[in-house]
Amino acid sequence: MKTYTKRSVSPETVRRHLEPGPIVLVTSSWRGKTNIMTMGWHMMMGFEPALVGTYIWDQNHSFGMIRKAKACAINIPTADMIDTVVGVGNCSGADTDKFEKFGLTARKPAKVTAPLIAECYASFECKLFDGGMIDDYSLFVWEVVAAHVSPTPKNPHTAHYRGDGEFVLAGEAISRKSMFAPEML
Repeated sequence: MKTYTKRSVSPETVRRHLEPGPIVLVTSSWRGKTNIMTMGWHMMMGFEPALVGTYIWDQNHSFGMIRKAKACAINIPTADMIDTVVGVGNCSGADTDKFEKFGLTARKPAKVTAPLIAECYASFECKLFDGGMIDDYSLFVWEVVAAHVSPTPKNPHTAHYRGDGEFVLAGEAISRKSMFAPEML
């Protein structure tokens, strides 16, 4: 194994190294209006039920819609959508229909009101599970109540935001399944 010589950096740069998962497009719906926001701050919080935590800045247009609806859909785009992902994040749903502007197709969800995005390889319908940290931390805890995932590609290339306008790509799978104890899988 390689060893690394490290240097001290500002704690504000930590997110560039700890971002937990792929950039996602979160859809919402409230009183006949829909919106899409780009999000990088999310985390798995439980397995049964499947719980996902998301940080949504209270100044974001989606915050109010999502809070009132108590539901959203988390859609995972592939890396070929990176320019759309950035574009969605650079405009406000207060004055822009992002589905129309970016040529995205809204699909009807099974259990929530927030539309799914057909161009994303996975979509997770979520209902608010715990809103106790919204006021203090803008942290929503969601229960995934329906999940829709394309069978291909098996290992999609996803984009992970590192801050400062940089993304890294994931997609190559490395298996160590045989090394795990069955109860740890």
